[in-house]
Amino acid sequence: MAHVTSVTFRNKKQAGERLAVLTAYDYPTARLLDECGIDAILVGDSCGMAVMGRPNTLSVTMDEMVHHTRMVSAAADRALVIADMPFLSYQTSPARAVENAGRLVAEGGAQAVKLEGPAQSWGPAIEAILAAGIPVMGHLGLTPQSIHRLGGYKVQGRDEADRAFMEREARALEAAGVFSIVLEVVPDSLAAAITEALSVPTIGIGAGPHCDGQVLVLHDMLGFGIATKHAKVYTDLRAQMSEAVTGYIGEVRSGAFPAQEHTFT
Repeated sequence: MAHVTSVTFRNKKQAGERLAVLTAYDYPTARLLDECGIDAILVGDSCGMAVMGRPNTLSVTMDEMVHHTRMVSAAADRALVIADMPFLSYQTSPARAVENAGRLVAEGGAQAVKLEGPAQSWGPAIEAILAAGIPVMGHLGLTPQSIHRLGGYKVQGRDEADRAFMEREARALEAAGVFSIVLEVVPDSLAAAITEALSVPTIGIGAGPHCDGQVLVLHDMLGFGIATKHAKVYTDLRAQMSEAVTGYIGEVRSGAFPAQEHTFT
C-alpha cells in the first residue's frame, strides 16, 4: 500500500474518506498499528502521561520526543508519522521552532509535526517550519500544554465568544498552511462547523462524529487510561495482561513453569 503523506490527508477529505489516527511511542506498538492499516501515528507528548507516569505533558523534553519518534518511525512503512512539538520547543521564537521541528524529522524520522494553539500566537512559527519543508498539523480546543491557563481539562468553545474565536483561528491556521487540524474536546456542533468551513481535514478527539477523522491515545482505548467520556475502550487489555501475569507468577511459584516442553536437554 502507498505511504500516507500530508497530501494524502487533503485528498482523503476531498474524497470523503475518514482518517484513522492513533498514538504510539515505541517500535512494536507502532509496527502493529502500521500493519493494521492505520492512516497516521501520532507520537504525542501524551507519552508523558501514558507511559511515563507524569501528571501532565509539560515536562516532556525534546530529547524524549526525538527518542520516541525514532522508535515509531523505524516501524512505520505506510502510516504518516506525526510528532508532537513539546512545551517550549516552538513558543520562544520561530527560529527555535524550526530547529526543534528539524530535529524531529532529521533525528526522529517524523514526516510531520504538530503544535498546539492559535495562528495569532504561533503563525510565524508555523510559517517558518513550513518554509523549511516540514508539514505542520494544527491543534485547537483543549490544548494540554495550556492547562494552567485553561484551568484544567475542560470542554472548550461552549460560549459564543470562544466559538467565534475557534472558528476564526481554524481558518487562520488553514491560511498559514497547516495540512490538518486536531480539534480536542469541543462541542460537536462547533467541530461540524469548522469541518465544513475548511478544505483541510479535521481530526477529532472528543469532538463528535462530524470531523474528517478521529484520534485516540492508544492506552486509553486499550483500558490503561483514566476513563473519559470521549475515549471508547475497545478491549480491556489491562485485565488480560493482569490475568497472564498472575498466571505466570502462580506457575513459577508452584513449579509448573517451566515444563518439559520449555526445557532444553
